[in-house]
Amino acid sequence: MDDYDVVVIGGSYSGMSAAMALGRSRRNVLVIDGGDPCNKSTPHSHNFLTQDGVAPSEISKIAKNQILQYPTIRWDHGNVYDVMGEIGSFEVSIDGGKTVAGRRVILAAGLRDVLPEIPGFKACWGKTIIHCPYCHGYEFSDQKTGILTPANQAFEMLKLISNWTNNLKLFLLGDDSLEDEELDTILDKGVEIVNQPIQEVIHDRGVLNHLIMQDDSIEKMDVLYARLATEQRASFVRTIGCATIESGHLEVDMFGKTTVEGIYAVGDCAHPMRSVATAVYTGNIAGAMINKELIEEDF
Repeated sequence: MDDYDVVVIGGSYSGMSAAMALGRSRRNVLVIDGGDPCNKSTPHSHNFLTQDGVAPSEISKIAKNQILQYPTIRWDHGNVYDVMGEIGSFEVSIDGGKTVAGRRVILAAGLRDVLPEIPGFKACWGKTIIHCPYCHGYEFSDQKTGILTPANQAFEMLKLISNWTNNLKLFLLGDDSLEDEELDTILDKGVEIVNQPIQEVIHDRGVLNHLIMQDDSIEKMDVLYARLATEQRASFVRTIGCATIESGHLEVDMFGKTTVEGIYAVGDCAHPMRSVATAVYTGNIAGAMINKELIEEDF
C-alpha cells in the first residue's frame, strides 16, 4: 500500500489548491480525481482574478500542470468509494481495487446538481440556465430572466437577481405557496408569477429561446436561474461519520476541519458559495492547516 501524508479526494480547484499548499510544504500528496467536474458544461468562468472569462477546463489544465511541477505531488485518475481508519492512518479505496494510506484526508469531490427531467434543461445547464449571478449574472444584465425555485427560497432569490435585471418572471418549483407578505411585495414589484410547470426548454445548442409550459403556453426567456437540489458526490461521507448541516453541506470549521479528526473538506461540498475563488481559498487554508498539524505531530 502506498503511503502519503495527505490524500486529496477530488482534483478540481479546491483540491488542487490544497495540493499546491501541501506540495510547497514538501508533503507527499496524492490527488485522486475522476475527471467529472460540476462546471464541465460552463463555457466561461468569471469573478476570479487573472482568469475572468477563461474556460474552466483551461484554468484546471494550468493548475494541474503547475502542481505537478512539485515532485512530492502525485495524480491518480479514478474514483474513491470508501475511506476507513482514523487520524494518522486512513485507508482510501479507489475503484479498480487499489488502496492507499494517508495521515490526513481532504474531501474535495464537491456536489452533484440534481437536474429536473425536463427536455432541453441539461443542454442549457451552465450556459443559459445558471445557478449563480456572481459567476454569470453580468453577462445577462437587463435581459428577459426567469427564476425557477421552490417557494421557500423564491423571495430571497428574486431580491438577489433584481440587482442585475428588473425584467423578471418567477417559476415556482413544487406545490408550496409564497407567504402573503412576500407575495404582495413581489407583485408590487411588477413580477409575474407563473404557476404552470415547465414542460420543455427550447434552445439552440444550449442558448435558451423559450419555455413550453404544461398547458402548452410559451414563455420567452433569455436566461433562467435555477435553484436546484444538490447531493454530495462522495457517497461515503456519512458512513465515515462526517456531519452535515441543514443545507446538506459538510460541517466544517473555519479551517476546513470536519467533525471527524484528520478529515478536512474544501470547496462546494462544504461551502455554499460555489465559485472558483471560494474553492481556491478554502483549499489553500486547509492545506496550510494540515501542514501545521503534521509539524506539531512530528516535532
